[in-house]
Amino acid sequence: MGVTLTAATPPRRIGVFGGAFDPPHRGHHALAATAITQLQLDALHIIPTGHAWHKSRTLSDATHRMAMAQLAFADLPQVVVDGRELARPGPTYTVDTLLELQQANPGAQLYLLIGEDQARALPSWSRWERLPALAIICVAARADSTGAKGQFDALKAHVPGLTVLNMPPVATSATDIRHRAATGQSIGPLVFETVARYIDQHHLYRPT
Repeated sequence: MGVTLTAATPPRRIGVFGGAFDPPHRGHHALAATAITQLQLDALHIIPTGHAWHKSRTLSDATHRMAMAQLAFADLPQVVVDGRELARPGPTYTVDTLLELQQANPGAQLYLLIGEDQARALPSWSRWERLPALAIICVAARADSTGAKGQFDALKAHVPGLTVLNMPPVATSATDIRHRAATGQSIGPLVFETVARYIDQHHLYRPT
């Protein structure tokens, strides 16, 4: 009697994309969509930052940032808007989030999505040396980049498997969107209509 061989099930591919998402904009969406396609992700966790130790300004309320993220990524079925960092007391660190996801998804391959500016600041992150053992780090270039490949040569020496996402840079920033909203300018071209409507309905980013 012959033995039937079955192919081993490949490990799940899970992306991790954290940020303030204050607000989430079209650049965030483009990065997420590119990563899902290029990395063939089974799931992508969009993780709004909790206590942002590295930011000088106070972030918008967590409820608003979660709601806007759910609206911004609603058309991507692989996306899971994940509030774990918002529920965590004290400063939130990426290494802790990756450890939690690794424990919750044994055998999965994690992919950490970051922007070029974050990549340059990576050595300042808490326990950053542990990150390559927890996830493949994937970098998206900014629109004002002078060349992602050259920028990351030194970093690659310390980060095994560093991957550059093949996407056209998107010249959009949350800082600009907040400024526009605060000064009564249109933000329509920069965010999805549902997000723009939410910002207007809840009077976000307006001067007090």
